Amino acid sequence: MNIEIIRAFFGWCTVINGAFLLLAFLAGALAGDWVYKLHSKWFPITREAFTLTMYCFIGGMKALFLVLNLVPYLALVMLNR
Repeated sequence: MNIEIIRAFFGWCTVINGAFLLLAFLAGALAGDWVYKLHSKWFPITREAFTLTMYCFIGGMKALFLVLNLVPYLALVMLNR
């Protein structure tokens, strides 16, 4: 495997996972009430606990996205210059 294939892999991982992160944020921001109603049917959870859980989930997802996707991609891009 050469460095171009690895760079392309991390580039596509960054795009795909960035789209998932954006989708999760938009679902929480624009359809938060609907998402809460859906999940509260399955699990006994208060609105405050649900909001905190979603906030932590999106924060953790963002941290993993940055560390596992974006930073390796940027390092490979800088390595190629």
